[in-house]
Amino acid sequence: MNHSIYSADRSTHLKIVVVALVAGIAVAGFGISARSTSDDGYTQTARVIKAGKPVAITSSNASMVR
Repeated sequence: MNHSIYSADRSTHLKIVVVALVAGIAVAGFGISARSTSDDGYTQTARVIKAGKPVAITSSNASMVR
């Protein structure tokens, strides 16, 4: 038994490709199913905040009237 990928025969290469393909499809399927069923209220939505009246901030405790 040779443990080198270079000297492996055609069926060994085919087995490696098939296992990698099945594993990739399984990971992609799991990711898609986990994403599409995660409607638990954790979704983020954008909020629009309108600017209010201008405010002047000073370092003193006196209020400023414009």
